[in-house]
Amino acid sequence: MTADRKIIVFAIVLALGALTAGVYAGWNRPITPADVNFIGVHGDQFAMSSLKGKVVLVNFWATSCSVCVSEMPKMVQTFEKYREQGLETVAVAMSYDPPDRVFAYAQQNKLPFRVTLDIFGKAMQAFGGVRGTPTTFLVDRSGKIVQRFEGEPDFGKLGVLIERELLKSG
Repeated sequence: MTADRKIIVFAIVLALGALTAGVYAGWNRPITPADVNFIGVHGDQFAMSSLKGKVVLVNFWATSCSVCVSEMPKMVQTFEKYREQGLETVAVAMSYDPPDRVFAYAQQNKLPFRVTLDIFGKAMQAFGGVRGTPTTFLVDRSGKIVQRFEGEPDFGKLGVLIERELLKSG
């Protein structure tokens, strides 16, 4: 291998290493989702920014998703456990989920938190995209995403993270 070729290979390896480090650092750094207006199943509207000052669990789900449906009672338990300490939960139904099914599920299961419809996929975009359901985000009091869970979260670990965030002042 010639000296020029070694320099080129070294430069490529160095660039890939820097790219990998940058991506890794970005994943570990809290990011703030774009502000989004949610539409609740009862027609109520609110902005993500209106929840600043609270620790927020944002759960993207669908009534057709068996994992989502099986984790929902744990989402309810988590909300009930921490709501008095300042936890807010927003369940965001995916754009393909029929609104009447979402409404019926929320009513039948007496979901105690805000249930919203992401009819145009704006909420999903604001959170950087959702590859599948369920996907849950823990957002701190300043509005930054501190953890993303794809699939059902480990609720023990989630509880520890929620408690840590609730102890911090906004």
